[in-house]
Amino acid sequence: MSSVSVGLFGLFLLFLLMVFRMPVAFAMVIAGMAGITILNSWSAAVSTLYTEIWGTLTYVELTVIPLFVLMGNIAGASGMSRDLYNAAYAWTGHFRGGLAHATILGCTGFAALSGSSVASALTLGRVALPEMKRFGYDPRLAAGSVAAGGTLGILIPPSTGFIVYAILTEESIGRLFLAGIVPGLLLSAFFMAVISILTLFKREIGPAGRRFSLRERLVYLARGTSILMIIFASIGGIYGGVFTPVEAAAVGATLAFLFALPRTAFSRASLADAVLKTVSTTVMIYFIIIGASVFSPFLALTQIPAALAAGLAVLDLHPVALLALVLAVFVFLGTFLDGFAMMVLVLPIVLPIIQQSRIREVFGILTESDLKIWFGVIMVIVLEMALISPPVGMNVFVVKSVSDVPMKDIYAGIMPFWLAMLICLAVIAAFPELSLYLPGTMRGPGS
Repeated sequence: MSSVSVGLFGLFLLFLLMVFRMPVAFAMVIAGMAGITILNSWSAAVSTLYTEIWGTLTYVELTVIPLFVLMGNIAGASGMSRDLYNAAYAWTGHFRGGLAHATILGCTGFAALSGSSVASALTLGRVALPEMKRFGYDPRLAAGSVAAGGTLGILIPPSTGFIVYAILTEESIGRLFLAGIVPGLLLSAFFMAVISILTLFKREIGPAGRRFSLRERLVYLARGTSILMIIFASIGGIYGGVFTPVEAAAVGATLAFLFALPRTAFSRASLADAVLKTVSTTVMIYFIIIGASVFSPFLALTQIPAALAAGLAVLDLHPVALLALVLAVFVFLGTFLDGFAMMVLVLPIVLPIIQQSRIREVFGILTESDLKIWFGVIMVIVLEMALISPPVGMNVFVVKSVSDVPMKDIYAGIMPFWLAMLICLAVIAAFPELSLYLPGTMRGPGS
């Protein structure tokens, strides 16, 4: 049996286990160990599993995950997210679709705390959806803005998507965080443009609210400054070279706790709930990284990535056509695969192909590190699209869990935002400097 045949068998086994609803992390471990055993030996498979578990659990940089996730959970539990939403509404509520605009702005701000799209959609959905229902918003616009806005959680730093990508590619977490800022703000602007266009042609789907006075706006903005201060301290500290990402995560979590303490909404019960949610999310991500670390060496042994790269080299596709083909495959896989599962499965196959192509030359990307960072931003945007793509889109089910909007209306509501994400993806792919400018100016320990 050839190594490629064993590789195809391993991929078939992996998808079979996932069809039977086995968590992707365990499916990757089983398929990876089975493949390594066939191609090498059982002792080599066990050694790989042991080494990767130990390496993951002792990898200091991974502590950014629980710390940043805890920061976001505390902010949600203490009511900071509601203050942020109220501040956004005070400044945008008098526009048509003002509540939907405020939802996108709130998700943008909360994304800089949570690092999780599901947490962003859940937290802002609980605040925004009842308000939009009360003011007579079209349920499709309301659900679509929450589901799409929530996806910003894995693009705007601190992003769990970038952390996993950094571990898989051995790239700088700090540089990836900064690479996501401009694309994240651009995508947020695209979402708000979608709302403006929809409400321009159908005013009744997003009626304008009352105009707040300047004094009221400033009062609401002041109440939301705690989140802005945490963002400035943590992300600004990484950019300025004051903190490493791990130190920034610790500072952010500490500040979130200190700002939450005086709030009446923050209690022992809410703190315990925030900690439990943090542990649950952290364990899930750690298991995925361990599974990917076992499955990736198996794929390398099968020579499948090299064979695919050689096959595409024979086709001699133009780099733009190659990139378009890769992105089309990603978008298709996102319709039925969980985003993180897609990343850990496809990245070991696709990244070598991208690296061996002439993409750097065509797009004017100077270094191999810049190539990986640019491609990382592109991949995370595709993960965002997967979060609202039927039938698996996780954010769709999150919105459904906190609203009475029918599933078909939720899917109808997300389609304009999904198209905006596709356009944004094309813009980021065509202009790498949008992703690479800030990482190029970074200095200090995080770089």
